[in-house]
Amino acid sequence: MQEKAILLPYITEKSQILTQKGEYVFKVSKDLTKPEIKKIIEKKYKEKIEKIRIVNVRPKEKRLGQIVGHKKGFKKAIVKLKEGQKIDLFIR
Repeated sequence: MQEKAILLPYITEKSQILTQKGEYVFKVSKDLTKPEIKKIIEKKYKEKIEKIRIVNVRPKEKRLGQIVGHKKGFKKAIVKLKEGQKIDLFIR
């Protein structure tokens, strides 16, 4: 397990809807695997995880006139907790 693993909550409209269903979205470093993410989240938030889904968001091209730039891609993990558990960080 990596010590420099980045696990940031990824808050969007869609992730807020998923939070109501007991699923939480995190932005993670690209080299983490599902078992590593599970260990880190269970250790950090002390909650049991039922399922993890991974989404690799592709980099996107951005233009400003003739100038072409790129937005970085990233990896996000959608984590489903066991019934009756919550992460207080996402609750409004």
